[in-house]
Amino acid sequence: MANYETILIEKQEGIAVLTINRPDKLNALNSQVHLEGVAALDDLKEDKDVRVVVITGAGDKSFIAGADISEFAGKTPVTQRAVFQNETLFNSVDTFPKPVIAMINGFCLGGGCELSLACDIRIASENAKIGQPEINLGIIPGGGGTQRLTRLIGEGKSMELILTGDMIDADTALELGLVNHVFSAEDLEEKTLKMAGKIASKSPIALQMAKEAVKTASKATLDEGLRREIDLFAICFSSEDKEEGVAAFLEKRKPEFKGK
Repeated sequence: MANYETILIEKQEGIAVLTINRPDKLNALNSQVHLEGVAALDDLKEDKDVRVVVITGAGDKSFIAGADISEFAGKTPVTQRAVFQNETLFNSVDTFPKPVIAMINGFCLGGGCELSLACDIRIASENAKIGQPEINLGIIPGGGGTQRLTRLIGEGKSMELILTGDMIDADTALELGLVNHVFSAEDLEEKTLKMAGKIASKSPIALQMAKEAVKTASKATLDEGLRREIDLFAICFSSEDKEEGVAAFLEKRKPEFKGK
């Protein structure tokens, strides 16, 4: 694993914690974070010891407070479009084959909200503040916010958040289905890693197939999704993990999945 300036990687028992490490900027996303984050995820994708990735921000004030606005100055439509057409952290997370959990500790705004939306599960501390405030800058979300937020919570509420630029608290986000769980700031890491550990104990092959199947649901018709689900279900039957899972069930013991 390479050394990075803007992110930290810690590994433990099948879990990799990727921390955006710019606390003095409230972990705002700049071009370097995108480059280093994409590179780190490429490495973690190939690391067979890593089964789940948790993404968070350094410090206790902010998950990610948004994009680094200083990089917007002087950008033209052509140059800004080129930036987002390159490989971004948003798309790398969205297409990452292993489960990704956002551990939201504080401000989760703009690009930070968009990054959390690209994750598979979102767990927030009770002091989290979540929103898409780009409208206040005279722009709109550009990292997938208009699309992923709408798919997650519906058009009406998504439209309200994006058009007003309002922030919502963690409990409201939970009611909307924007986050899966809310915990105290003190319990956030423990509870998140507990869920990550539970997921990491499953078959890596089944996890990948399940993630792809669920993500297909928002991009395909029901018939297309059902056909893809059957294909992915069948692929699981080619794995040693499937044999181990069935044998463990019949023998009333805990399975030992090896990702084969």
